[in-house]
Amino acid sequence: MDYLKINKELWNKKTDIHVNSDFYDNENFIKGKSSLNSIELELLGDVKGKSILHLQCHFGQDTISLSRLRATTVGVDLSDKAIATAKELTKTTNTNAEFICCDVYDLPNHLNQKFDIVFTSYGTIGWLPDLDKWAKIVSQFLKPEGQFVFVEFHPFVWMYDNNFKEIKYSYFNVEPIIEVEEGTYADKSANIKQTEVSWNHDLSEVINSLIKNGLTINSFNEYDYSPYNCFNETIEIEPNKYKIKHLADKIPMVYSIIATKH
Repeated sequence: MDYLKINKELWNKKTDIHVNSDFYDNENFIKGKSSLNSIELELLGDVKGKSILHLQCHFGQDTISLSRLRATTVGVDLSDKAIATAKELTKTTNTNAEFICCDVYDLPNHLNQKFDIVFTSYGTIGWLPDLDKWAKIVSQFLKPEGQFVFVEFHPFVWMYDNNFKEIKYSYFNVEPIIEVEEGTYADKSANIKQTEVSWNHDLSEVINSLIKNGLTINSFNEYDYSPYNCFNETIEIEPNKYKIKHLADKIPMVYSIIATKH
């Protein structure tokens, strides 16, 4: 099974739909609206003058938003359509973000540079089978004392079926999950039907992979909401804060990690 080929095709199809979706609000983004949420903005702090490597950047909104905050940014993504779109967006927004199209694991063959910050967020590691290899990449591209800033959907969420009615997968699931997805989180009625291959990664796997690769965990936080309305059965409890209606405050939906390379 060539998971890279399958998922690249999936994300190429998604990109076409996402760029024009209300979810990504590209029209207002081009006019200057930031795509970053309060969670990651707080974790990142003042990025002015810092170099940032953004892994799995999709079509570049967050990478460009960081560039607008006067950081020097490089975004990386598997999808050639997403990266082509990101490069166009850079021209349209008159920003200096750079973009590389490759698989995260293959990045050392495309980039030879160290960064103050490596950043990745929301729905990224589920597309990667091996977190030890991932953490090695994070560590390799950080300067000494550089920081890894990570925000991700909580693995607890991925245990459920799509409507959060029952537990469908083991928290400790290690096998690839192969599904046919219809629509996409940014437009659930979109005319797209595509196979996807993903993995669930429990928190101990995430944290231990970073520790094993020379990173010290400075902070770990869990949040009982998602800043994105990308799940079924949601309710907006405050602007840009979504919970699962019938589960309310009972489950974690997002977590964050800050780690330093020593």
